[in-house]
Amino acid sequence: MKKTLVFIASCLIVLTTSNKATAQYYFLNDNYYYNDFTYELGASFGAINCMTDLGGKPGVGGKFTKDFIIGTTHSNFGAYFNVTYKGIVGARLEATFGNVSASDDQLSGVNFPDIAVARKDRNLSFQSEINEYALIAEFHPLNAFINWREKDMDPPRFSPYLMAGVGYFSFNPQTTNNAGDVVDLQPLHTEGQGFSEYPDRKEYSLSQVCYPVGLGVLYEISPMIKVRAEFAYRFLDTDYLDDVSTNYIDPSLFNKYLSARDLNNAQQLNNRDLGYNYVGDPANAPYVPGRKRGDPTNNDSYFTFNLKVGIMLGAQRIN
Repeated sequence: MKKTLVFIASCLIVLTTSNKATAQYYFLNDNYYYNDFTYELGASFGAINCMTDLGGKPGVGGKFTKDFIIGTTHSNFGAYFNVTYKGIVGARLEATFGNVSASDDQLSGVNFPDIAVARKDRNLSFQSEINEYALIAEFHPLNAFINWREKDMDPPRFSPYLMAGVGYFSFNPQTTNNAGDVVDLQPLHTEGQGFSEYPDRKEYSLSQVCYPVGLGVLYEISPMIKVRAEFAYRFLDTDYLDDVSTNYIDPSLFNKYLSARDLNNAQQLNNRDLGYNYVGDPANAPYVPGRKRGDPTNNDSYFTFNLKVGIMLGAQRIN
């Protein structure tokens, strides 16, 4: 994936540096015009959140806004380089860095009995850094479907756009053990990933592909400066952003596969169940091997809302 992004970036550089000999131009307003290809170098900052198996709102767990908790929102920042053709279509390389987290503690205010009690009792949590590198295409319909020069009008300063692309991101789910130490979860194989007893549960990679899609609005403060407000949702190929996906395993297997240090942490963190909904009847304990720990039918995701400020390269004064 990294080689693919490098190759595409190289092609963009060759394309954009070779257009000067053949480039046409179009007017921005009465004082400036743009070449066919314009370039934007900028920075972004904003909010990032995630949707995983952990936490959420009372009731049956659901997708996207159903389980959105604003209290787990974190900050993110990044940088980008964008190439646009006549203000209609563009392609950009972008880096985004942030942190995500979720916790079943979010359900601590739920009154008994409640359908969310099993998630509350599960008592799991995670946090992770996100480092993402993406190639994103954008489409500006106002400039695509309206010929402003034929209408003898300057293009509007704002332009809504759609975006979609592919990215490569790294993550590392962590939590805090009983001693208060931060522990990496992937090496603990908490759901038997990579164990021969669970051949369908492969050990997950901490670097994977994501698919950003979203929408935004661009506004030209001046011919040289543009700002954007943008929402982007990432579809993932993994359900282990939070290290939780499927069923509880036989905890005795940790002795077979893990070192002493990891063994102690795995025994603590595989099951942190509070036991509220089976007091007096251990047979109903939800952490019995084979019982549900997560939902493998819905992959995890994360999303951002960012403000971006870019410097335009390519606007030229008429006089």
